[in-house]
Amino acid sequence: MKHKCVQCCIETKMPLSRLDMKRILNLGYVPEDFAVKAGMGWRLRNSYGRCFFLSEDGCKIYSHRPEGCRLYPLVFDENTQKAAIDHACPYGHEFKIEKEDIQKLKILLEKLEKEERAERARGRVVRT
Repeated sequence: MKHKCVQCCIETKMPLSRLDMKRILNLGYVPEDFAVKAGMGWRLRNSYGRCFFLSEDGCKIYSHRPEGCRLYPLVFDENTQKAAIDHACPYGHEFKIEKEDIQKLKILLEKLEKEERAERARGRVVRT
């Protein structure tokens, strides 16, 4: 965390995979604390407009943070259908997009899509 910027933690809509959920649950949190339903999946919950895990000292679970947070500011641009640096990141110009990061983002998106399809097929909510 070079800049200690938390802009991405304000009004976050970060999706959570099952693996992200399990990683956080293993820390002793319960889903109601940190997650909200988003369609057939989950996303990080905001508390007073900030990510539940954001404290005065930064992310409370930094070493266990969701995969999407690890990849940020690399995001999937719905308009171009490509990986891109989030325009909302004030330091985005300092990041270089590497092929490995694009591959990680692609894998994460495929995982989230697969989990959502599976839940839709089951016709029920995600259970962890």
